Amino acid sequence: MAKKTVNKSTTKKPNADRLIEWYMAYTLENEQAPKSVYKFAKEHQIEEADFYRFFGSFDGLRNDIWKRFYGNTISVMEASKEYQEFTSREKLLTFFYTLFEVLSANRSYVLFVLNQYEMPLKNLEQLRGLRKKIRSFAKQLVADDNQEKSIKILQKSEMIFAEAVWIQFLFLLKFWANDNSPAFESTDVAIEKSVNTAFDVFDNTPLERIIDFGKFLWKEKMV
Repeated sequence: MAKKTVNKSTTKKPNADRLIEWYMAYTLENEQAPKSVYKFAKEHQIEEADFYRFFGSFDGLRNDIWKRFYGNTISVMEASKEYQEFTSREKLLTFFYTLFEVLSANRSYVLFVLNQYEMPLKNLEQLRGLRKKIRSFAKQLVADDNQEKSIKILQKSEMIFAEAVWIQFLFLLKFWANDNSPAFESTDVAIEKSVNTAFDVFDNTPLERIIDFGKFLWKEKMV
């Protein structure tokens, strides 16, 4: 009697993690994003409805990937007992160091999706969810600092600082994408100098760090 062929189709409903894993793998292996949810679902032997249970579109999935990078970053930081005792400056430094470690672990995917479209703004649309989270993180840092300052004039603007941190992230993202140094050491230096500069500006301290940061950017040909 002939041996019955086993159907290798998926028997379990996929979850969001699995869909993201499939999407990232497809993108890297084919050097392009999947063309349609229908074909994507068919390739993985699931129903379209299984995809739409978690994401309304590929745009939603791509957005979620960046939010997960953020989530992983926060989880790693908060696992450290020392983190809660850090100053706001130290927390922001730790945040950027950790976030770019997460991005480096997914560098091939990140570089591809950041250059997927010819129009730069189109590539940045997937960062909308991440932007909200980074700005919220920055606002909390300022709120914590402001609680310790009884004189209102010495308090930082949460909105301005949050937007500054977001712009800082975009600068660091571009810097990291072009960084050819071993283990992205130049990015680590850029993080340290940019964070220190940001806090010095908001704290109205001397401008030596700004000058130092400018020299660094010139050396790295970023200005």
